Amino acid sequence: MDALKTGWFSEVSDMWPGVCLSFEVDKVLHAEKSDYQDIMMLQTKNHGKALILDGIIQCTELDEFAYQEMISFLPLCSHPQPKNVLIVGGGDGGVAREVAKHPAVERIDQVEIDDRVVEVSKQYLQSMAVGFKDPKLNLFIEDGLKFMERNKTKYDVIITDSSDPIGPADCLFQQQYYELMRDSLRPGGIICSQAGSFWCNLDTSVRSYKNSKTVFGNAAYAYASVPSYPSGVIGFVLGSSNPETDFTKPAYVLSESVLESKNIRYYSPSVHTAAFILPRSYQKYFV
Repeated sequence: MDALKTGWFSEVSDMWPGVCLSFEVDKVLHAEKSDYQDIMMLQTKNHGKALILDGIIQCTELDEFAYQEMISFLPLCSHPQPKNVLIVGGGDGGVAREVAKHPAVERIDQVEIDDRVVEVSKQYLQSMAVGFKDPKLNLFIEDGLKFMERNKTKYDVIITDSSDPIGPADCLFQQQYYELMRDSLRPGGIICSQAGSFWCNLDTSVRSYKNSKTVFGNAAYAYASVPSYPSGVIGFVLGSSNPETDFTKPAYVLSESVLESKNIRYYSPSVHTAAFILPRSYQKYFV
């Protein structure tokens, strides 16, 4: 609540010193401290509802689809037949909503450590939390690391929709976590994790990429435009132990009719390829 002053919410973080992103707030809809983090739901003036965890913007109704689609379809469409999918985090339900749209997906397991994020999202972010209603989804409220320790060689795709590397999400940015994901994948499987913005927290982006490269051998960094995040950009790191996987070229091409009928508004096969094209001066960090 300290970030709320004179009707504005400002996201201030040591991860991007000297910069903050602010929203004008009409109303604080919800505020609590769960066992893991501070949870706040805001009604903003121009961005709809906004979910805030530990003072960090997780999503807004205005542009959440851009993030949810890209973290989902970049790995799903890099795999020829992604039947079994694991989502780690994603307590707002948005990633589950998008993963369920993929025609090849048969089973979705999701593990979220904080049940209060799920319940608050169901109450205030129904358009995202609809993902929890899909019959293909199995939701587990527990630690993602312990869950993967029990589930080896099971998934075609693992998506980590985490908050930034502070608080309960910090462990999801460590090399040990990438090793756990590797061991939970089937042969040829693919991972995708939120990896920060190369503009304002390059260290996080590079660390995530290097972890993936070290553990899998084959890794790539992509990004999407999401105005509600600091710098307006959010990155993703992908990895696979299959050296022949070319993340820049979709192995499963979603047709225009699927994109339209499933209300996929940001992702497309051409956007998929373009997402891996970094500004020239930043390419050297992701080789």
